[in-house]
Amino acid sequence: MSDPLPHLPALRLGRSYASLDKIEVKDHRSGETLAVVSQVNGGILKRDLAKLGPSRAALKKFTVAELIELSAKAGELFLNGTLPLGDLGHTQSAAQYIETLSLTSGLPHVMVKRNMAKIHYALTHMPVVLNGLSRGLDFTILDRGFGEQFGTKLSFFPTCQALGLVMPSNSPAVNSLWLPAIALKTPVIIKPGREEPWTPFRLIQAFIAAGVPAEAFGFYPTDHEGAATILNTCGRALIFGDKSTTQQYANNPAIQIHGPGWSKFLIGEDQIENWPDYIDVIAGAISDNGGRSCINASAVVVPRYGAEIADALAQKLGPIQPSRPDDADARLSGFANPKMADFIEGQLEEGLKTPGAEDVTAKYRQGPRKLVFEGGTYLRPTIVRCDSFSHPLANREFLCPYASVVTCPQSEMLANIGYTLACTAITKDPAFIADLESYAHIERLNIGPVSTMKISWDQPHEGNMFEFLWQRRSIERAW
Repeated sequence: MSDPLPHLPALRLGRSYASLDKIEVKDHRSGETLAVVSQVNGGILKRDLAKLGPSRAALKKFTVAELIELSAKAGELFLNGTLPLGDLGHTQSAAQYIETLSLTSGLPHVMVKRNMAKIHYALTHMPVVLNGLSRGLDFTILDRGFGEQFGTKLSFFPTCQALGLVMPSNSPAVNSLWLPAIALKTPVIIKPGREEPWTPFRLIQAFIAAGVPAEAFGFYPTDHEGAATILNTCGRALIFGDKSTTQQYANNPAIQIHGPGWSKFLIGEDQIENWPDYIDVIAGAISDNGGRSCINASAVVVPRYGAEIADALAQKLGPIQPSRPDDADARLSGFANPKMADFIEGQLEEGLKTPGAEDVTAKYRQGPRKLVFEGGTYLRPTIVRCDSFSHPLANREFLCPYASVVTCPQSEMLANIGYTLACTAITKDPAFIADLESYAHIERLNIGPVSTMKISWDQPHEGNMFEFLWQRRSIERAW
């Protein structure tokens, strides 16, 4: 008789809960079931989220410094440890985590390892992260409730009972965004992505093994109703998804939206003659992590040489083929849901019907964009040259290596690029740099040939978690 499959229960503020309603998590290539995951409904979430006081109290017993130390221990356990996998006695080594996540998400092993390294760095360098988020706050002030620093009295209060998280399935490293919450004494309530329960569950087990109280964690695989309960009940929440998923929360300051980034490269007039020098860094920014990150470059905006730049990028990226998951040089990710690949393929083909754009990679691809390799569905890189920003493919983002190359005068770039999560501007022009620095719709600005994928952990990126979870207030004490 074969051993039972791993069962990932819901974790109801530290208590394991097996539901009658379960889903299967499957190998994206073979369809083999690798684990079953208990599902909970909105009613259970409402009952649990009404009782968050003990969860917050469990973390309040620790100082921030102690939680930073426990986060570092959790980082080492996450990267190297063998940790519980569900409630049937299964365990999972780091190598098993890499293989399993690759099988269900489509990410090759090398990309899973890079994502692991980012999470490990965030956990083991939490003082650097928190110093950047808080601008050097003495965190004993949070422990005491008040204090003096920078020549002024300071006091902060928590903005929520817990941080709610509606996570995606496409990129494990996005879990690094919520990690500071534990050191900041805030419980987390997580709805994992359907195909990616592994990273949140492993992180929770690593924190618990390191000594963080189990009741500080909620792991709630759930449906849309349950996700809405998390977002609307915790007090503060993060949601990941496409525009159609996130736009309903766009005007809610209690919910941080992590959707498309529309990240871009701009080349200024003063540097455009040197464009061949920048092809490698641009190509890497388009294709790293399989093109799945919101900080992957999805548009390259240039005043001229658009056709030549598009062709150079296409020559470099167009020939990329799928490869085995354990290939150390793998560049493409498979799709856990092949229907998403079909949708993207359809969107690209429909967009190319509009005059003013060309799929420059087609002649270097020597085969179809969408293909099946060893049972997995893949989309090969696509570089589209667009005559102007009016074209429907000029400012799009897809879960694959995709970018448009758009010709636009430097004087009109900022009027056309719109919201941009990460912008790399290759220019030394002081006036253009000043305009970029004052442009309100760029969240992360790089000057010079720096990949949009580069993260500086000592600076806030994609929202400031400290300011999101703690709010300053005035204080006067007579005693």
